[in-house]
Amino acid sequence: MALKPLKDRVVAVVEKPLEKTASGILLGEAKEKPAYAVIESVGPEVKEVKAGDKIVYKEYSTTEIKIDDKSYIVLKEEDILATL
Repeated sequence: MALKPLKDRVVAVVEKPLEKTASGILLGEAKEKPAYAVIESVGPEVKEVKAGDKIVYKEYSTTEIKIDDKSYIVLKEEDILATL
């Protein structure tokens, strides 16, 4: 089953935050860590991003959905802060 977002919505899969750097330095717990995800699909009114883009988004502005043991988030395009 595939989620098809409507209007200006985006469906993405959340990426786990880094626990250590590429050089092996362990990262401590921070109160606010950036939230990263990879876009799976976009609605018809989305203009700035496309499927496959890695994004940084507002963590508390999403709706979480679990389908077939896979977790997705749905968010508005305006809640995407940046692409990587």
